Amino acid sequence: MKSAAALLLQGLARNLAAGLRLALFLPLSRYAFRVSAGDFVLLCAFNLLAWLAAGMLRVGFPGYVDFGALPVALAEIPLLLLASTIVAYWYGRRELALALALMLIAPAALFEFASAFIAMALAYADEDAQQSAQLTAYSAYLAWSLAVSLRALWVAAGWKPRPFAWSGMLLAALLLLPLYFMPRTELWLPADEDNADQPSIAQEELFHAQDGMLDAHLAALQPQRPGIADLYFLGFAPEGTEDVFGKELHTVARLMRERFDARGRTLLLSNDPATLGELPVASATNLGIALGQIGRIMDTNEDLLFLYISTHGSEGSELAVELPPLDLYQIRPAALARMLHDSGIKWKVLVISACYSGGFIEPLKDDNTLIITATDADHQSFGCGNGRNLTWFGKAYFDDALRRTRSFTEAFELARKEVAERERKRGFTPSKPQMFVGPAMRGKLRDLESRLAAAP
Repeated sequence: MKSAAALLLQGLARNLAAGLRLALFLPLSRYAFRVSAGDFVLLCAFNLLAWLAAGMLRVGFPGYVDFGALPVALAEIPLLLLASTIVAYWYGRRELALALALMLIAPAALFEFASAFIAMALAYADEDAQQSAQLTAYSAYLAWSLAVSLRALWVAAGWKPRPFAWSGMLLAALLLLPLYFMPRTELWLPADEDNADQPSIAQEELFHAQDGMLDAHLAALQPQRPGIADLYFLGFAPEGTEDVFGKELHTVARLMRERFDARGRTLLLSNDPATLGELPVASATNLGIALGQIGRIMDTNEDLLFLYISTHGSEGSELAVELPPLDLYQIRPAALARMLHDSGIKWKVLVISACYSGGFIEPLKDDNTLIITATDADHQSFGCGNGRNLTWFGKAYFDDALRRTRSFTEAFELARKEVAERERKRGFTPSKPQMFVGPAMRGKLRDLESRLAAAP
């Protein structure tokens, strides 16, 4: 006689083979599965191992097991059993509960490895096409998962119009709702080798290098020139976990020095770890100090401030300020409005490149201000991520449009069209960049354009 362990292993092989046929839509009978409590538990354990192995393929080596990811995955099991029990009740067949639950998880290992190979394939896609391909692949993967779940219901319970319709909707909810309310993280995480050698504010030499750095950079700013409407550029890149924002800041500052006569009147605050020894930290406190000092240096009735902020943004209109391991204040519209008011600066050009940044327009607008945001208050922007040099909006507005014109408002219209076209080609939800021009600011901008155009 076979041992219990051998029978369970035989049942596992049988259920995995049947799950493969189920997921590939090959001919299949409900009797191809072996259903018992022991078979269900063993299949759950096997799927956890498959999740780990697929994670290794997705993430690579070296890495480590994150046991904190297990609770969410294990919580899916009672939800699955509850849903299967409800389906069994609707069909009036008690034995259906365990059978359906087992059939639903039988193809799980295949899905794990399929997602791993999709992730590996996307890694080789063109950078600009990667997000669009990811969305397409993700949608197809979800559709496949839902179709297989409905087939499992068909195989396990057969066709009864009303209970099948209700059960199908329940299984769709079981598949989709956890993605939004109980999203899984990877069980296998990469060893943070890159960050091990990355500069950190926690390093003593960089920590002490910040002492007095902001004062030194402020002291280096040139004074205003009487009779000339000087432009002072303040760049602020407070997101220190992705290097694109810090890189973008340097491109924009170079443009401002070369095309907008801001040489000697440019100040950068950045949380990019690569520049911690060179630039002051981009914190809310430093931003307030910098604005206050610039307000004292410039002629507030004659000169202009160009403040550029590039970072992540949240749906609550909050700009991300991150520099691990520091715990920094995030920036909300009211806080930024207070800093600008306290600085005493009258003429302001504010460009904010962040998701949901349109929420800053209403609290900041006045007659003497131009405000440009990468999105409206309800949408995301695109193009951030480590390794990139510019966000999509940053490239369109600064690196393309402002190299063709010195009009900040005309450049916005050019950039808005470029971003919209790029999003359309990739099937992304439009980010809807926004612009507000204060009535008095229009004349001030025309004067600046005329001065710059006449300059040698």
